[in-house]
Amino acid sequence: MSCALLSGAQAQEPLRAEVMHWWTSGGEAAGVRVFADAYQQAGGTWVDAAIAGGSNLRAAAINRIVGGHPPTSSQFNTGRQFDDLVGQGLLVDLDAVAMREKWRDVMPGPIADAASREGKFYAVPVNIHGHNWMFYKTETFEKAGISQAPKSFDEFFADMDKLKAAGLTPIAWGGEPWQEALVFDAVLLSEGGKDLFLKVYRDKDEAAVQSDDFKRVARTFHRMRDYVDAGAPGRKWNDAANMVITGKAGVQIMGDWAKGDFIAAGMTPGKEAGCALLPGQDAYLMGGDVFVFPKQTGAAAATEAQELLAKTLLDPATQIAFNEKKGSIPVRTDVDVSKMDACAQRGAALVKDKANQIPSINFLVSADTVGALQDTITSYFNDPSATDEDFAADFASVIGAAQ
Repeated sequence: MSCALLSGAQAQEPLRAEVMHWWTSGGEAAGVRVFADAYQQAGGTWVDAAIAGGSNLRAAAINRIVGGHPPTSSQFNTGRQFDDLVGQGLLVDLDAVAMREKWRDVMPGPIADAASREGKFYAVPVNIHGHNWMFYKTETFEKAGISQAPKSFDEFFADMDKLKAAGLTPIAWGGEPWQEALVFDAVLLSEGGKDLFLKVYRDKDEAAVQSDDFKRVARTFHRMRDYVDAGAPGRKWNDAANMVITGKAGVQIMGDWAKGDFIAAGMTPGKEAGCALLPGQDAYLMGGDVFVFPKQTGAAAATEAQELLAKTLLDPATQIAFNEKKGSIPVRTDVDVSKMDACAQRGAALVKDKANQIPSINFLVSADTVGALQDTITSYFNDPSATDEDFAADFASVIGAAQ
């Protein structure tokens, strides 16, 4: 089943689109309202179906799609999370739209590839999230005697000592497996470099995982335990962001969706809200969000609603407005980002260069493998006696069986 752009007059009745997503925090909610308003301005009716938590939302969406009661569209992360739905023939092939709108010409190659299967688009990417950011409150840094973001991990840990001496929690840590794995991947890229990162996740090179460089990355990651408070286990990412926003903690290592909460709190990124990539690399560890369009049965209006929604999500003006709220950068590289915040402008500039486009783990391995690695990373981080040798061995066994 192919999807084509709407032409001619819109149907007299508004095109109803039920959209499932997990965007419920302050910055996320502001972002999704941009999409909802744009869709309604285009002549449709947006029916919001939010479920907090990515894994909760994905499970609910998959159950509905497989069960024959699909929404108009559902959010997934950019990558391989919707492989099974494509394999079962349950998603609309969007390639006609993609070719007509020249999606591949305006999106980074890794993003377009992650939204495609066998060369055809099965999802609409809506943003690019950087996964290797560090956010801080400039006022907090100044009070602790820190003048700028660290340029190396030696400087990073020296700054964490200053924050601890000032009576603050140095790192606002989100103690969930996906968050801890995200921080590990950011350290792997920053401390280990692009080549090691790609050998591990793209090439699934067990020897690279057993290397001294990988073990050094592991030790750097594990050392962060010394700067985390006792309340970290189970903490949500937005609660960790609030610790930084309120001056209770020094830094948060998180994807740039956290920036959306700083914006929602009235802070300007690059000014009151400081942002820096983890030290060591200028490469951009790219993630993001996509919307899939399940095949519909019944009225033609359901398909027309999907067509209108697909067009709306990638409208250039909507892309800017959405990503300004969400904290991410536009998935379109042909839009003017000069009025976006300083952090977004830096991210967009980095992504212009193919050499800086580093795909996240979600692009490169299956969802099952991602889950197994998250368990391995969490176990290592939360065990004070764990060794880098044992961690490397456990990690290599998962990578060796990766799909």
